[in-house]
Amino acid sequence: MKINVVGTSGSGKSTLARKLASVLDVPHIQLDQLYWQADWQGTPDDEFFARLRQAMAASPDGWVIDGNFDRTRHIKWPEADIVIWLDLGFWRVLSQSVRRAIERIVTREELWPGTGNRESFRQTFLSRRSILLWSLGTWRQNRRRYLAAMIDPAYRHIRFIRLTHRHELATCVSALVQRNR
Repeated sequence: MKINVVGTSGSGKSTLARKLASVLDVPHIQLDQLYWQADWQGTPDDEFFARLRQAMAASPDGWVIDGNFDRTRHIKWPEADIVIWLDLGFWRVLSQSVRRAIERIVTREELWPGTGNRESFRQTFLSRRSILLWSLGTWRQNRRRYLAAMIDPAYRHIRFIRLTHRHELATCVSALVQRNR
């Protein structure tokens, strides 16, 4: 099974993707980890795309990709069986983003191994490059984008699962495990 978990930053994509990859016994591919380098430097698209293709090819029988990066859609969606869209409410996403940011600031958690990238109070709450501002600015845009994708004939081979409430997550995981047996 090949799954892409998408949704606004802070919606819980990585948490759900890790859980699915674990219970389905397939690799978890995190787009942020493939993209971000040390000192918050992004990877040029040609190298980023090559990394994604390599990660997908390493497990031809299945994977769970977490992340949007719309510019990678042409690589991941032709092979995807399922796109799970975490379309949680604005206030839910905002509160989860703030809680996660505070936890990461306090624990000094490195976001992607080997990059040294960590969230800071200044970057999170006082910067124009804040993940919170990104989340606020992309929530509505993501809704329009994924609603359009769900009805786009180019993606009719993909089963879209739109989750709008946190309580739907466990049901979704259970259903996918049953389907995979």
